[in-house]
Amino acid sequence: MDDGAVATDASRLFNAWYYQTGCGSPYQRDDRWINLFSKFAERIVAEIGPRSVMDAGCAFGMLVEQLRARGVEAEGIDISGYAIAQAHESVRPYVRVASVTEPFGRRYDLIVCIEVLEHMPRHEAEAAIANMCMWSDDILFSSSPYDHKEATHMNVNPPEYWADRFARHGFFRDVDFDASFLTPWAVRFRRRSEPLHRIVRDYERRFWELWHAHQQLRELALEQRDRLAQAVAAQKEAERLAEERHAYTIRLESELTRKNAHIRYLEDLIHRLEHGRVIRLLRLLTGRK
Repeated sequence: MDDGAVATDASRLFNAWYYQTGCGSPYQRDDRWINLFSKFAERIVAEIGPRSVMDAGCAFGMLVEQLRARGVEAEGIDISGYAIAQAHESVRPYVRVASVTEPFGRRYDLIVCIEVLEHMPRHEAEAAIANMCMWSDDILFSSSPYDHKEATHMNVNPPEYWADRFARHGFFRDVDFDASFLTPWAVRFRRRSEPLHRIVRDYERRFWELWHAHQQLRELALEQRDRLAQAVAAQKEAERLAEERHAYTIRLESELTRKNAHIRYLEDLIHRLEHGRVIRLLRLLTGRK
């Protein structure tokens, strides 16, 4: 595909409508998105500390803007002319329209690629990986593993697919770096030249830590499930006893009502007897008043 065709496709796919509807919420330079990229930049500076960064697929250049505000020599490229035109004037000299498959022209301490390659055909995405691996030894990468509903997602893959592709270029997951501040599936891939057994050792160490944590959490979940079942059973027993007490109370109240009615009947009978003719006659005969 020639450059003109690429530009045409990008203009059609990644235009104003896409950025208003294709990013979950309208993608625009507002407080929500600026604050998000500010947090990204803060973590990148604090935990990686690069002097130079290429944001491959920078959209409106907000990450470039936030990194440069923190003294990082950041640049960005994006295939969408519309997106680049939305960049803040302070970073427009540092962002440009280009494909992530094209040579960057210089090396960077870090390349960031956030939710980009799932928008590209597979062969182009693999070319982009090869290109990024040529221009840095450190790549912060994220690509949605499951959002197939987005119309521009033509190359959605699970994390192991991307790990396989980066490994072909000598890049492996930094198992000690938590990149989830970007997305839950984000990874930091780094070039490693040590023997394979050292890389396998680190993977196994991290796998064991995660497996052991998973087992403990599973045991905890089972314990909590048992406790919950006991609590539910106790609650049901308490409810049963409460229902029995309620029924017993109703029976007692009914019996009390019946007895009170009988008492009133007896009292009324006594009253009528005391004031009846027979009682008056007996009083006359006995001399009682």
